[in-house]
Amino acid sequence: MTRWTCRSRGCTPRPAPGVLEAAILYTDALAAADRAVLFKTFSKVWAERQGKMLTFMAKWSNAYPGQSGHLHLSLRDKDGNPSFHQSGRPANMSDTMRWFVGGQQALLPELLAMVASTVNSYSRLIPGFWAPTDATWGIENRTCALRVIPGQPASQRVEYRVAAADINPYLAIAAALGSGLWGIEHRIEPSEPIAGNAYERTHPPERAFPRTLSDAAGRLMASQAARNLFGDVFVDHYAMTRQWEEREFRKTITDWELARYFEII
Repeated sequence: MTRWTCRSRGCTPRPAPGVLEAAILYTDALAAADRAVLFKTFSKVWAERQGKMLTFMAKWSNAYPGQSGHLHLSLRDKDGNPSFHQSGRPANMSDTMRWFVGGQQALLPELLAMVASTVNSYSRLIPGFWAPTDATWGIENRTCALRVIPGQPASQRVEYRVAAADINPYLAIAAALGSGLWGIEHRIEPSEPIAGNAYERTHPPERAFPRTLSDAAGRLMASQAARNLFGDVFVDHYAMTRQWEEREFRKTITDWELARYFEII
């Protein structure tokens, strides 16, 4: 299979067996979520017509890393001017962008259930599988959860690399955008950016992601920031649905358990 690196003038193929990448053109937040849903729906229908089945599970195979669904975000002010770029600053990051990243980093562990919303999501968020396991950030660093991408004023942005292909685009964008705006409002400073391999570093305990959907739901339930951003009704209801989802999963005996224990126990 060919990896497609998609840009504004089209797609250029390059060899990379087993990998297919699609880039959806940027737009406003709500329209971007609509486009993501349309893309997933169209892709499934197209595959079915070819006699195939397409999945957007975060991790569908033990033999391959997971499937990502990264979000790229930037802001403009009320006059339509880019808010993230300031020449002469480290990585051209304005105060607004720095606080935005600070808010995202601070709230990632608390809002993870909104981004990693299925039991399967957490099979991807493990060391060595091209996905972050802690709330880290760096400049052009693809081993971090948040990747700051310097550029011209209109292209300066942050890549939210936690999200997988299984996201609900509306919830994931709400979490990524809401946490960044919370950071601006409270002027949250991020940690020092990580240079090098973030997987090889030891990070503070408060930066660690919840390891299961149930744990993530508990963190969301206890998050005052989440309640301020999204309201008590949403947080209580949504967190309970995620806890129910994991309880249903735990009622099931998996193939792995049968293969591992059926004969030897």
